[in-house]
Amino acid sequence: MKIVLLPVGRVEPDVLQTIQDGLRDVLPESEVATVEKVMPLPRPAFNAARRQYYSTRILAEISSFAEASETQYVLGVTEADLYVPSYNFVFGEAVCPGKAALISLCRLRPEFYDEGSNNTLFQERALKEAVHEIGHAIGLEHCKNPLCVMYFSLSIRDTDRKNTRFCNDCHILFHRSMER
Repeated sequence: MKIVLLPVGRVEPDVLQTIQDGLRDVLPESEVATVEKVMPLPRPAFNAARRQYYSTRILAEISSFAEASETQYVLGVTEADLYVPSYNFVFGEAVCPGKAALISLCRLRPEFYDEGSNNTLFQERALKEAVHEIGHAIGLEHCKNPLCVMYFSLSIRDTDRKNTRFCNDCHILFHRSMER
């Protein structure tokens, strides 16, 4: 499986490298790389009243990029705060199943919650969301196991509780999806 990380707007290179290394660790059968090109945040995706970006609009552009490339999966990574109309925010979104996924780093930073800086916690959260959205792109749905990386996170506490890896059931489903 080939995964390409696509910065959407300005993203620190060391953050992208951490996600890339983490994905290689969690999904060792994967080839993971980061593209040099930066996709600008699409202006039409910005909702001024909410001061957030509509993730589905950004995901559509990532999907176009994915379709134009030979890459199996494209994971967009952005610092922008994301939303979908039915939620106050989302940590990410993916085409399920599809070739495109997107995560936001904004609400993964402890500082967002007025907590002290903790780079280790931030990196772990970013990896969890990256694996979660790649899981969706592969075709996995949300899991009922609150420790599984595919569990739906309504809050950062849900993200903190879950693991970076699939539970046994999702692990089996993941490998079945990869065989197709």
